[in-house]
Amino acid sequence: AVDNLSLNFYEGNITSLLGHNGAGKTTTISILTGLFPTSSGTIFVYGKDIRTDQEVIRKNMGVCMQHNVLFNYLTTKEHLLLYGYIKVPHWSKQELYQEVKRTLKETGLYSHRHKLAGSLSGGMKRKLSIAIALLGGSRVVILDEPTTGVDPCSRRSIWEIISKNKKGRTIILSTHHLDEAEVLSDRIAFLEHGGLKCCGSPFYLKETFGDGYHLTLTKKKVC
Repeated sequence: AVDNLSLNFYEGNITSLLGHNGAGKTTTISILTGLFPTSSGTIFVYGKDIRTDQEVIRKNMGVCMQHNVLFNYLTTKEHLLLYGYIKVPHWSKQELYQEVKRTLKETGLYSHRHKLAGSLSGGMKRKLSIAIALLGGSRVVILDEPTTGVDPCSRRSIWEIISKNKKGRTIILSTHHLDEAEVLSDRIAFLEHGGLKCCGSPFYLKETFGDGYHLTLTKKKVC
């Protein structure tokens, strides 16, 4: 559950929702995407109220949930074409194919474009899910634990993809990894029991709440 949560997200920034399992991250993500209604309060996305303008908001939103929504019998390229036709139906065929090619190259999936999704590794599947969220110039991109279940190498590759694509977008991601939030985020929001505990840049949070010790050693010559 989410309790009296108030947050601002900014274009060109990556904001991480950080917290342990059960802190309210996925529930918050589900409310932001319109999957769950709010019992009170609302969400505004570029001035549009999610209660009344959900269809308009979703046209500018890309989402990658915890679990991959992929079809084993479609190739990587076919996935992007399918979701592209749904997300930007007004684009010409040439525009869509150019965007798919650009997205495949940007996410490191171009050499795997003809592979069936069912044959991809876990890391490649997560990259494909993130590519779908980024496709079509989505202004708001929501990523729910985007590096879940991937190896360290794929994890860093995914970090790079997310960082490169924040310009002109509002990126919101949830994670329970402190290092991930610190590396990626312009701002980190700590959630606990569905409420906001604190929010700020990684530097600000370290300076304000970080506990540390200074150890001074003196080396003496031994005769």
